[in-house]
Amino acid sequence: MARRHAAEKREILPDSRFGSVFVSRFVNCLMLDGKRSVAERIFYEAVDQAEKKLSRAAIDVFTGVLDMVKPSIEVRSRRVGGATYQIPVEVRAERARALAMRWLIASASKRSERTMSDKLAGELIDAFNGRGATIKKREDTHKMAEANRAFAHYRW
Repeated sequence: MARRHAAEKREILPDSRFGSVFVSRFVNCLMLDGKRSVAERIFYEAVDQAEKKLSRAAIDVFTGVLDMVKPSIEVRSRRVGGATYQIPVEVRAERARALAMRWLIASASKRSERTMSDKLAGELIDAFNGRGATIKKREDTHKMAEANRAFAHYRW
């Protein structure tokens, strides 16, 4: 690992339909083997389905779900004197968004619907309504951090 310079953050261009950088990041996470047009089609079909079901604007559904799924606290492993402790730490905003996107895609792909756009739409709708696997994942992360609050003094 290089010690001289921190890695530069690349500037991501906003998507064409909503003009949002978060949508572009989500499509990048969703994309497999460099097939951006396929990933964009999946995402746009999913938010259109969610928009019809929830009768809200598609971008509002997506940003609302991201805000609901973002974790505020997580646990990190820290080795102290031969023992490994799970230490609760605050999550930076950038990492919280990245985790939310990753969790949404992972839990959507585990669903049983037929196409990925249906799976993603179902997960977006469930998350918007406060249920679903991604909301459970966030709750479990917060519970784990709360349970290990006694080790917070080991924070570095």
